[in-house]
Amino acid sequence: MIRRLIAIAALIVAAPAAAQPLTLETVLKSSAQHAPAILEAITRERQAEGRRVTAEGAFDLLFEGDAQSRLLGYYDGTVVEGKASRPLATNGGGLYGGYRVSRGTFPVYEDKAFTNRLGEVKVGAVFSLMRDRLIDERRGKLGLAGSDITLAQLDREMVAIGVQRRAIEAYQNWVAAGMRVRVYRDLLGLASERQASIERQINLGARPDILSTENRQNMVRRQTLVVRAEQELAAAANALSFYLRDATGERQVPAPDRLPAGFPELRLPILGPDLTRRIERPDLEAILVRLEQVEVKRLLAENELRPRLDVRAEAAKDVGPPGLGGARRTPTEGIVGLRFSMPLERRAARGKIAEAAAERDGLRYRRKLIEDQILVEVNDLAIQATTADRLVALAGDETALANRMADAERRRFQLGASDFLVVNLREESAADARLRQLDAEYRRSAARAELIAATADRAQLGL
Repeated sequence: MIRRLIAIAALIVAAPAAAQPLTLETVLKSSAQHAPAILEAITRERQAEGRRVTAEGAFDLLFEGDAQSRLLGYYDGTVVEGKASRPLATNGGGLYGGYRVSRGTFPVYEDKAFTNRLGEVKVGAVFSLMRDRLIDERRGKLGLAGSDITLAQLDREMVAIGVQRRAIEAYQNWVAAGMRVRVYRDLLGLASERQASIERQINLGARPDILSTENRQNMVRRQTLVVRAEQELAAAANALSFYLRDATGERQVPAPDRLPAGFPELRLPILGPDLTRRIERPDLEAILVRLEQVEVKRLLAENELRPRLDVRAEAAKDVGPPGLGGARRTPTEGIVGLRFSMPLERRAARGKIAEAAAERDGLRYRRKLIEDQILVEVNDLAIQATTADRLVALAGDETALANRMADAERRRFQLGASDFLVVNLREESAADARLRQLDAEYRRSAARAELIAATADRAQLGL
C-alpha cells in the first residue's frame, strides 16, 4: 500500500504543470520595462539631465593663478597671485577672494604690485542692482535645462503610452486569433463525431455510402479553416513577442496553451465636459512647459533692455613685515565701487521680445488645437465603445439562438428526420454567429483600449 502511494505521488510530481494563462498585465509590465522605444526615450531624459549639469557648471568655483617675474632690466620684481571666484545663484554678481605676494622692486607706475613680506589677502563681492539682478544668462540657461528634463520626461511618457497602446492591440489580436482557432476546431470536431455515427448507420443500411464521402469532404474543408486560423494565431503570437520579453529583454513568443478564456476587462474612464482639465496628457503638459521656457526667454530679452548698475565691495589686508613698498600698505583697505552702462540701441533685445511673444501665442493656439482634437477623439471613441456594448449583446443573443438551432438540427439528423445539407448549414451558421460575436467583443475591447490611451489612464496602461 505504501509503495502504491509513493508511486502515485511520484507520478503527480513528474506530471507537467499546466501553463498559466498570459494576462494583459504581464504583457504591459514586460513592455514597460523592456520595450526598446521606452528605453531609448529614457536615454534622451538622461541626456537632458546631463545638459542641466553642464548648465550648473556656470556656477562652479573657479580658481585662477598668475605669476610673472622680470628676468632682465633695471627692476627685478616678482609677483605671484591666486584668486578663487564663484558666481551668485540669486544675483548676477559673485564672490571672490585671493592672495598676492611680491618680491623685488617695481617701477613707480607699478607701485600697486608691492605687498608686505607675507603677502596680501583680499575678499570682495559684486552685486547687480538692475540688469542681471532678477535673471541673467547663467540662471536662464539653468532654468531652460531644467525644463528640458521635464520635456524629456513627458516625451518618455508619451512614447510609453504609445507603446502600451500597441502592446494592448497586439495582445487583443492574439486572443482573438486564439478564439477563432477554438471556433474552427469545435466545428471540425462536430464533423469528426458525425463521421463515426454515419459509418455505423451505413453499416446498418440506414444511410447511403455517398454520405460518408460528403462528410469527409466537409471535414477537409473545415480542417483547412483550422490550419488558416492557426497560421493567423502564430503570426499574432510573433507580433506579441515584440512586447513580451524576459528579464534580459529578449523576445518571448507565447505558446497557444497560454491563451486566456476571453478578452481582458478594461474599465471605461470617467468622461465629462472638463475632460481636458482632468486628464494628464503629456502632450498638453509639454505645451505648458514650453510656455514656461518662452517666458524665460522673454525675461532674458527684457533684461538686456535694462542698464547695468553693479556695486562692488572689497576688503584687502597686507600681512607680515613691510616690504620694499613701505609700511603704508599694512592698514586694512576697504573699497566700494559702482559700474554703470546702458545700451543705446537695443534692437536685438526688442527683436527677441517680439519673437518670444509670437512663439507664446503660437503655443497657446497649439494647446487649443490639441484640446479640441482630444475632445473629438475621446467623444468618437466613447461612441464606439457604447455602440460596441450593444453590438456584443446582440451578437451574444444571435449566437445563442444559432446554437439552439444547430443542436436541434443535429438531433433531428440522428433521428433521420433531417438531411446532411441542413445540419451542416446550421452548424456553419452557428460558427459564423460565434465569429461575429468574437469580432464584436474584439471591437469593444479595442475601443476601450484606445479610450484609455487617449485619456492617458496610466493605471490601466501599466505605467
